[in-house]
Amino acid sequence: MPRVYADANIPSGVVAFMRTRLAWDVFFVLEHDELRRARDVEHYRLARQLGRTLVTLDHDYEDDRLFPAAEGAGVIVFTAPDEIRLRRLLVRADRELFRAAGATPLPLEGRKVLWDTGGPDGLPDDGDGET
Repeated sequence: MPRVYADANIPSGVVAFMRTRLAWDVFFVLEHDELRRARDVEHYRLARQLGRTLVTLDHDYEDDRLFPAAEGAGVIVFTAPDEIRLRRLLVRADRELFRAAGATPLPLEGRKVLWDTGGPDGLPDDGDGET
């Protein structure tokens, strides 16, 4: 079961989708009063400490000076125009990343992926010409 850390930018309906439809173990920031107003760097560190891939819509996490990839448990920065398309991206991430053959509990440990409707940027190409 994928273990993810959903920051405050992920809509609660999408978190419910991750839990019910994808069967992910989701730590959702907005369910923890003490974390609601925490800084991004605190979320980044806590995701690592809890052993969870950070999923977000916040492009601030792309800044390697503030969020060095090597110090993280893995980050996916999603870009989607609406919740329906975000859910589609999550289904792809579930299939292509978290439940892919040979997937580890932290498939992006030490890495970041930017994932939009065109596909992930930052994952190795498997040679089939698709992302």
